[in-house]
Amino acid sequence: MSVLKSIVKPSELAALFKLKFSKQHNHANVLEILEHDTNMKFCFKTLDKVSRSFAAVIKQLPQELSISICLFYLILRALDSIEDDMELPNDKKIKLLLNFHKKNYENGWKLENVGDKAVYRDLLANYDLVIAAFSTLSPKYQKIITDACEKMGSGMADFVAREIVSLADYNLYCHHVAGIVGIGLSQIFAASEMENPEIQFQEELANSMGLFLQKTNIVRDYKEDIEENRSFWPKAIWSLYTSKLESFATFPGTATAMACLNHLINDALAHAIDCLDYLKQLKNEHVFKFCAIPQVMAIATLCEVYNNPQVFTKNVKIRKGYAAKLMLNTNSVLDVVKIYHHMAHAMEAMITQNTPKSIETLVLVQEIKKYCATEIALANTEPAF
Repeated sequence: MSVLKSIVKPSELAALFKLKFSKQHNHANVLEILEHDTNMKFCFKTLDKVSRSFAAVIKQLPQELSISICLFYLILRALDSIEDDMELPNDKKIKLLLNFHKKNYENGWKLENVGDKAVYRDLLANYDLVIAAFSTLSPKYQKIITDACEKMGSGMADFVAREIVSLADYNLYCHHVAGIVGIGLSQIFAASEMENPEIQFQEELANSMGLFLQKTNIVRDYKEDIEENRSFWPKAIWSLYTSKLESFATFPGTATAMACLNHLINDALAHAIDCLDYLKQLKNEHVFKFCAIPQVMAIATLCEVYNNPQVFTKNVKIRKGYAAKLMLNTNSVLDVVKIYHHMAHAMEAMITQNTPKSIETLVLVQEIKKYCATEIALANTEPAF
């Protein structure tokens, strides 16, 4: 359906075709791997199934980074699949989460019938192939991935039997499941020597990179999570507007529902400038695009879900053609700054006198616009030599 919506927009349709053919060229390094390594072939094929968007940016990386980050993503996706399975008894789930990092060194280990979707169950059922591929990584990458996996599993286990109540809980949970990923990726970039080694010490900014993506997904995935009998919206926020979080699905267009939605969007937007500050420090073209494209998709998604009652009735996504245009036009920091500036302006234009939480939103988007305008002005005044 998302592709069909792009058919009436010629520039988006052209972007889809251009992106398809550019992938074939950019992913040549991965195709070479798949010809000789059956374990990695499974890993990259599974990566395509569990996350097409991340698969695209991972595959365009230099081969060494592409392999290590593919495995980093799959290992943490498998861990996340254990957390998301609401049919799994809590005692078994906690034990698995706390010990999962050790399984990557147990040749032949796999886990049957765990995961809330078939693709995740398949990943865990064939996890021995991931372990075999992981064993071929350089020890420096193994250590970074294992440390992140251990921290994430421990953090997830803490929240198995308790609600996300306060905003501090929310930030801590998002740190465990996404901020740690941002920090681990920074360490991988530094270890590869393809980026400035100082990037590994930018933990606060790297954490914000993860939180921005995670909070965007949490806002967008309201309907899916409610249907799966789980929720990651902090009670301290939603309880200001309703006594039952699931009531928004029944009455999606009310002022209270919109106020709660916009409140959480504002909380996510607070990380936007940190993300730009992180991206400005990256030097490698491929690493930059890997980091920048998901951030661009996140702010576009926030713009799409802002004050949008459909969030409570379906999974709202940006059009595939529009996403393709964004991906093709994300090649430099200045490109990202211009996209952020455009999205902030678009959100500002949606604000009316009656829009819930409008004052807070206006402050945030104007801060983003001001930051971006300054960066654009600096770029335009820099000498050409």
